[in-house]
Amino acid sequence: MANILVVDDEMGIRELLSEILGDEGHVVTAAENAQQAREFRHGGVPDLVLLDIWMPDTDGVTLLKEWQRDGLLTMPVIMMSGHATIDTAVEATRIGALNFLEKPIALQKLLKAVQQGLSQGPKTARAPTLYPQPAAASGESNDTVVTAGVFNNPASSEAAHITTMPSVAVASESLFSSSFGLPLREARDAFERAYFEYHLIRESGSMTRVAEKTGLERTHLYRKLKQLGVDPGKLSKKGG
Repeated sequence: MANILVVDDEMGIRELLSEILGDEGHVVTAAENAQQAREFRHGGVPDLVLLDIWMPDTDGVTLLKEWQRDGLLTMPVIMMSGHATIDTAVEATRIGALNFLEKPIALQKLLKAVQQGLSQGPKTARAPTLYPQPAAASGESNDTVVTAGVFNNPASSEAAHITTMPSVAVASESLFSSSFGLPLREARDAFERAYFEYHLIRESGSMTRVAEKTGLERTHLYRKLKQLGVDPGKLSKKGG
């Protein structure tokens, strides 16, 4: 488990990265601008920073320069952007960035870059730090995401499968018998909802394994669950 700071002015990007990395077992803190990122960095040293380049107040490259100037660039930093030029990426690397990811970020590239960054380790030894989340701006939800590492235990997953599958099977039979009287679209949504709930319970809430089982990309899977009103967190408790 690592403490990762995600800095991006787009709420959707912060939420998506937080969900993916949280599901991988990391503690994720999100900052929506450079000022919040500064506050987090002065409060502790994250194990890794994912830093967007284009932000409204202070861009990521400028923030990276500040940290280097003030001796605060003691953690791996991965830059992100959907509009940066090669020159910008080269400059960020020269300053001290470890890697550069182009948006939209492919899942495997993200996980590989994060693993590579964490393997670098800090320049100075220190204990893991948890970060306080700043008050959310008016109209915006809090972006703090807690770890989901408990779902990575194969033994507990198998036990969950044994104890929960009979009830799921009964529910599925009831679903089919009650869905034939619905309009096609509603019946299809009911089936898809039961289908994903089945796999979430069986896999103890692991979005990685559910994505593999259902053949969907993680990004598509998150959007589908949100569309169907399925809460992976609640179902993971049933599976655990």
